[in-house]
Amino acid sequence: MKFKGFPTEGIAFLRELKKHNDREWFTPKLEQYKQLVREPMLELVGSLHAAMLRFAPSYVGEPAKCVYRIYRDTRFSKNKTPYKTSTEALFWHNRLDKNSGGGFYITISPEQVAVGGGLYMAEPAALLAVRQQIAAQTPAFRATFEAKTVRRLMGELQGEQTKRLPKGFPAEHPAADLLRHKNFILFTKLDPDIATTPKLFREIVTRFEAITPFVEFLDKPLLRL
Repeated sequence: MKFKGFPTEGIAFLRELKKHNDREWFTPKLEQYKQLVREPMLELVGSLHAAMLRFAPSYVGEPAKCVYRIYRDTRFSKNKTPYKTSTEALFWHNRLDKNSGGGFYITISPEQVAVGGGLYMAEPAALLAVRQQIAAQTPAFRATFEAKTVRRLMGELQGEQTKRLPKGFPAEHPAADLLRHKNFILFTKLDPDIATTPKLFREIVTRFEAITPFVEFLDKPLLRL
C-alpha cells in the first residue's frame, strides 16, 4: 500500500523533542516515539521499496536497517543534545556496504522534508574509481544530472570540492569541474507540510526515479572494486 503520510501527532512529537531534547523528557515517551515516528517511517520506507522494485531494485533492502536511529553520536560534537529531531533513512546498493557507495536519502522533520541522492564521503580508493569513470565517460555522467527533469526536481549538482584538480588528471580535462568534487550530491527541500499527506510518497518516488541513473553511475565502478 502507498504511504498516506505521517500522523500529525508524530510531527508534533518531533517539534516537542526539539524543545525538550533531554533524556528526562524522552525516556518515558520512548514507546510514543516508536508509535508516532519510527513505525510510520518504517512504513514509508517499505512503501518506497515496493515502488523502487520497478526502477531501482538493487537499492531495496530491509526498512529497519535503512531508518537511522534517533540517538545522536555526540562524541566529537559541541552539540551534546542526545536526540535527532528528525527521522531519516538511507537506501544503498545491496552489493555494497552501507555508506560505502552512492545511495538515496530522505529526512523528515517539522521544519523540512528533504530528498537527496549521490555519493558522500567516499574512501580514497572509491573516490578515485568514481573520478576515473567520470573522466572516461564525462558526457554520460553530465546527462544524469543535467537533464531538464532532474534539474527541475533536484536543482544543481552539489558537493564539497578541492581547490586543485586531483593528481593524475590533466588541467585541461573537459571534466575538470567535476573531478574536483569530493562529494557528488543532488539534494532538495520540499514543503514540510506534505509530511502528513499522501503527496509525500509521490514526491519522493518521483525524485528517486529521476536520480536513479545518477546514483547508478556513481556506484558502477564501486561494484568492480
